[in-house]
Amino acid sequence: MNKTGYFTHPDCRKHEMGPGHPECPERLAAIDDRLLICGVADALDRREASAAALADIELAHGRNYVATLRGLTATLREEINAGGPSHVQLDPDTSMNIHTWDAALHAAGAALAATDAVIAGELENAFCAVRPPGHHACRDQAMGFCFLNNVAIAAKYALERHGLKRVAIVDFDVHHGNGTENIVAGDDRILMVSFYQHPFYPVGGAQSDAANLVNVPVPAYTRGMEVRELIEMYWLPRLEEHRPEMIFISAGFDAHREDDMGQMGLVEQDYAWITMRVKDVARRFAQGRIVSCLEGGYDLSALGRSVEAHLRVLADL
Repeated sequence: MNKTGYFTHPDCRKHEMGPGHPECPERLAAIDDRLLICGVADALDRREASAAALADIELAHGRNYVATLRGLTATLREEINAGGPSHVQLDPDTSMNIHTWDAALHAAGAALAATDAVIAGELENAFCAVRPPGHHACRDQAMGFCFLNNVAIAAKYALERHGLKRVAIVDFDVHHGNGTENIVAGDDRILMVSFYQHPFYPVGGAQSDAANLVNVPVPAYTRGMEVRELIEMYWLPRLEEHRPEMIFISAGFDAHREDDMGQMGLVEQDYAWITMRVKDVARRFAQGRIVSCLEGGYDLSALGRSVEAHLRVLADL
């Protein structure tokens, strides 16, 4: 059996952060359009995600932080009714509209529903086409376009609710997944491997030297073959040593050479290669179980093509 799930929800397109913001609803439309045009959509088991339960979100986030995000939505609704602004700004790059909380709940819910379906054996693996993204969201702080850390929530959920003993998080976004690191550092059940452009946002890059983190910072203009060598050298030995029972992917496609958000030089074939190597580890140690969640990727054409390449490998197409 190789069924690949495709989890999303209409609310993920209602969150927006103002005209011209790169993290925009059109990102999901670009992915859907590309998958329809190339025929990959026909091979996927498409499912609509339900909202995540607060108790599951709080496996990765503080209760007060979750309550604050919920409260901001109520405050924003009152302000809009009184003729006030349509957004509340959380940091220079990150703001909420009236739909953001519901979008974030369904983005996290997609990761959890995918985790349930993959562990149950209904699917071998799954991709969550969701926004807002998650990997900059810290335990108690929204930042970098992110509110809830979808991958960290799902990884903790697999351990706490499904009783898995070891999982891995693979992050190939151009930006360091500082939020994921903030949540999982020191938890030896979770191995996190990543590469990212450095120096770059977030300032400081990797903040922790915890033993369960494999941080691989690379300079601007690094190309795919160099990244592949680093993955072979640093990621794969640690993944094999960890023997994860499930792998979660923070799938950011903004290291693509056409994406102006970063200055790296990856192309679609590099994302396919990375996915193949991760899938090989999953098949040897984790019964093939992978849940991948969309993170960055802001050039719409490059994003669609890169997600296609990623899904062709996941679905054995």
